[in-house]
Amino acid sequence: MVQFSRICFRKYGNFVDNLRLYVRGGSGGMGLPRLGGQGGRGGDIWVVAQKEVTLKRIKDRHPQKRFAAGVGANSSIRSLKGQKGNDQEIYAPVGITVTTDDGKVLGELNAEGDRVLVARGGHGGSLHSDFQPSKGQAKHIRLDLKLIADLGLVGFPNAGKSSLLTSMSHATPQIASYAFTTLRPEIGKLIYKDHKQISVADLPGLIEGAHLNKGMGHKFLKHVERTKQLLFVVDVCGFQLASKTPLRSAFEAVQLLTKELELYKEELVSKPALLVVNKMDLPDAEDKLAELQEQLNNPDEFSDLLPDDMIPKNNMVFRHVVPVSASTGFGIEHLKTCIRESVEEEAAMETKTVHQERLQALRQTATAKTSAPSWGSSGSA
Repeated sequence: MVQFSRICFRKYGNFVDNLRLYVRGGSGGMGLPRLGGQGGRGGDIWVVAQKEVTLKRIKDRHPQKRFAAGVGANSSIRSLKGQKGNDQEIYAPVGITVTTDDGKVLGELNAEGDRVLVARGGHGGSLHSDFQPSKGQAKHIRLDLKLIADLGLVGFPNAGKSSLLTSMSHATPQIASYAFTTLRPEIGKLIYKDHKQISVADLPGLIEGAHLNKGMGHKFLKHVERTKQLLFVVDVCGFQLASKTPLRSAFEAVQLLTKELELYKEELVSKPALLVVNKMDLPDAEDKLAELQEQLNNPDEFSDLLPDDMIPKNNMVFRHVVPVSASTGFGIEHLKTCIRESVEEEAAMETKTVHQERLQALRQTATAKTSAPSWGSSGSA
């Protein structure tokens, strides 16, 4: 049986997952009318991905949250073409989406060294502008962190996500019996004996209405976007958020979680997913598991258990349904194996797709070359 050798577990103190900044490109330099000199262009502002950087560090180091690039040099007798102003680089963590205040996406930082231009410098004065320079672009931008992990744990509060990660990895995250046991994302890196690594993001518990930004709402859902696969975790005996809310069965919990993801962004439901049925040490767990499996196999027959507006358009298809008990360790080793199988299966499919796309591109190139007309001079009189 595959065993984990150790766990690297990262905690985020005073976690910051979004930041609003003011950026201003440098103004251009003055032109020189009598000699036709052109002023230098103002500097640009870039957001650059760098390791070991956090949004909190940016916030602490730049409390004013204002960034300005250098001004372009004026044209002069010694230098008719003024020098460009200095660019300003804002170093940000990998996994950032950069947007404007109105939600327009300027770019994403998915790997170290990725760069996004957020404010251009102004043009230097020239003949076309009567030698008057222009100002640089000025705007507010938002840096939005979306975690990148192999799997994201998806579940209602108290489903046992943190306990599950602890059981799999021997990590000791803080766990409590109140509604929001995980107030900030936690990333666990699971390392196998053969050095294979799988990262798992333990995210804040979801509640009904999360797509409307209730509870942790969008703070949860946006992180789900950047996980490659989903690991649903449900309590075999069901879930009840509060005494005034209805008790939901494990099947209803699966359907409601699916619907919340679907309402936020429909393509999330197409991600590869596994289902963990937790707390199998509770009384009647075996009977409830059998009931859940029947419902998952025939979801349309049990759709009347939920209001019409909470029935998913498409039901989740789980690669594995794994019953476990995080408290006793039952099923944990099998779950570890299933997780690895799913991750490696998806990686193999991605590799195959890339190879097919490259082969298709080569075939199209070869076809284009063979069908191109020949303009040789054979047969000319």
